[in-house]
Amino acid sequence: MKEVVIISGKGGTGKTSFAASFAYLEKENAVIADCDVDAANMHLLLEADFRYQEDFYSGEIAVIDEENCINCGECKEVCRFDAIHVIDDQHRVDPISCEGCWYCSRVCPVEAIDMKTQKVGDFYLSMTKAQSEMVHAKLGFAAENSGKLVAKVKNEAKKLTLANKKEFLIVDGSPGVGCPVISSLSGADLALLVTEATVSGLHDLKRVYKLVKSFNIEAACIINKYDLNIDVTKEIEAFLEEEDITLITKIAYDETFAKALSQAKTIIEYGDSSLKTEIEKSWQYIKNILRS
Repeated sequence: MKEVVIISGKGGTGKTSFAASFAYLEKENAVIADCDVDAANMHLLLEADFRYQEDFYSGEIAVIDEENCINCGECKEVCRFDAIHVIDDQHRVDPISCEGCWYCSRVCPVEAIDMKTQKVGDFYLSMTKAQSEMVHAKLGFAAENSGKLVAKVKNEAKKLTLANKKEFLIVDGSPGVGCPVISSLSGADLALLVTEATVSGLHDLKRVYKLVKSFNIEAACIINKYDLNIDVTKEIEAFLEEEDITLITKIAYDETFAKALSQAKTIIEYGDSSLKTEIEKSWQYIKNILRS
């Protein structure tokens, strides 16, 4: 089993469009994992069937027993997150602001505050229209611990890939450089960096590669929309050469991306085009790297 994680460092580079297209090309020979749990959307492109769902619990939240509460206000006084307010003469916890630190529960003189495990998201197993199995999840609004949910998606996807003897695990990684990205990269054979020819694209490429390098993971890169700014593209190419990162391809700005997305299709399904051909070549190149 070989694992490729597709990451970008920033949003809007086309990361998910590439990941979904590779998944569609590889079909049942790959397991797909969508680790972008904060803004999961690959299931839309691959028509996931959500055949299995389970609640995901992580972290705790303070809950005030109003019958036992004497409204002394000690909990409100010590809460550094301003999560406790008096509403209708009763102290209540704002579940979005509560960080589950236990301080209020510790100082309550009548033990009227319990800490309860909270549901922060949903975990799914699906079959896609490409006949590949997909592991994905959705983090709840304002919920934290996305790194733990990403870790669960990755671990389950790896188990599925090994158990069913699939050759590839294709992972749509989280954006940015925080804990979710670290969870996304864990155990990967190759990190595919998708960037664009903008100043922010180059900046975030350098940030995310620094992270990839710290894990000693081989990296390759696709420069999307390279014709937006040729000067920046040259800077990106110089950076890739300096860091010995394989350049898979450069792709010009193409409205096919947006047109395919608007119809919930991958680029591969949208009809013959130079973009489709380029993505097919890119996936073959990536597979050759993984198999070498």
